[in-house]
Amino acid sequence: MTSPLVFKNTLPVGLLSLTQAIALPLLAAALLVVMRWYFSQAFDEPFIVLLTLVIGLGGLLLQPERGLMSQVMGGRRRLITRLAARWLVLLFTLLAVGYATKRSGDISRRMIITWALVTPGFLIGAALLMREALRQVLSDPMSARRAIFVGYNEISLSLAQRVERTSSAALTVAGFFDDRAPHRLAPAQEGVLKGGLKDIVRYVNANRIDVIFVALPVSHLLRVQELLDDLRDTTVSIYYAPMVLPFDSIQSGASEFLGVPVIALCETPFHGYRGVSKRLTDLVLASAILIPALPLMGVIALLVKRTSPGPVLFKQRRYGLDGHEILVYKFRTMTVTEDGDSVRQATATDSRITPLGRYLRRYSLDELPQLFNVIQGRMSLVGPRPHAVAHNEEYRKLIKGYMVRHKVPPGITGLAQINGCRGETARVEEMRARVEYDLEYLRRWTPLLDLKILALTAVRLLRDEKAY
Repeated sequence: MTSPLVFKNTLPVGLLSLTQAIALPLLAAALLVVMRWYFSQAFDEPFIVLLTLVIGLGGLLLQPERGLMSQVMGGRRRLITRLAARWLVLLFTLLAVGYATKRSGDISRRMIITWALVTPGFLIGAALLMREALRQVLSDPMSARRAIFVGYNEISLSLAQRVERTSSAALTVAGFFDDRAPHRLAPAQEGVLKGGLKDIVRYVNANRIDVIFVALPVSHLLRVQELLDDLRDTTVSIYYAPMVLPFDSIQSGASEFLGVPVIALCETPFHGYRGVSKRLTDLVLASAILIPALPLMGVIALLVKRTSPGPVLFKQRRYGLDGHEILVYKFRTMTVTEDGDSVRQATATDSRITPLGRYLRRYSLDELPQLFNVIQGRMSLVGPRPHAVAHNEEYRKLIKGYMVRHKVPPGITGLAQINGCRGETARVEEMRARVEYDLEYLRRWTPLLDLKILALTAVRLLRDEKAY
């Protein structure tokens, strides 16, 4: 189930989400260690088993509510009641395990009772502090995303009013779109209605809109589907309110936002702690690869400089997350460094490729500098391969859904590459197949899928006939 609305300030939000997931279990375990010291309990096998159970059960039970909005909008009483109930479940489970294994006599009962009574106060205090920190981050204008509403009706007006009253929703209302004549609509403030459905794509592109709420009735299924098709040329996040519809969705899932049911029709999979885990994995693995690779990269740089005139590194503009331009680094493998309105793709017999460059491209050694792109946060180890800006502008007009692949950071390798989609795309069908794999990656993403793609990439490097 997709958590509603991913915020612009994703790193602080993601770090808070990760902290929430681990802080309370670790706090309960830390207090148990303090009690062990205070009551002179031996640090023996029974205590180690108890400590392990506390961390494991705490990781399952002492978790925040699903969805950032549920955490922020839920009252303090609800948080306290929920946490107290889960603490009782944890204690009951520990007692049941101790009774079943007949090991409860090995642990000081005074220590356990004191810990059981003292810990809930610390847990509730920590949970309230993290909730307030989350509210502050989401209330930061830098976190806000611009939203428009498709349909000017009771549902969209109600949701827009709640957004405007709730700073921690991290949204600003940019306007409404509706095809109906003005006399058929409820009275609207001047400037609120921005146009009809046909004007949405142009408005989104011109005003950097981040989120669209579609609030049209089921009788408008065909119109909504046409709108979704048109919006596949953007990187906007799309939500439907209030009912599930049979659309081809990216990271779909039903949830609630400010009391209104919403269904994600197009959203990034990297929200909350998932985005942090993706980023931390990239940093750790990219650094682990880069450090031993530095001597090899030094040798390659020297050979590139000595064997052909021109710069060692080739820098090219490509589209990154949400369609923003980034500079991608590669070792230069050609006699040209094209980065204009027209970029000719490399072919198997391309005369522009240098002898050294052909070898580097064959084993993808020319892409080693992209590890710096990963550490910078512009790219990921795994994701849709970034294309030259000129190619993006060409194919976004020819392939429906092409720009949706930019809902995630581009990768050094991806699902398309391990399935043979690399090299020249002489026909539109070849690029369309690559895009289909990219969209499938967005639908199926898990950390395990990333690891699988990295492993298969290493295998394919040794026998990939399309590497040139």
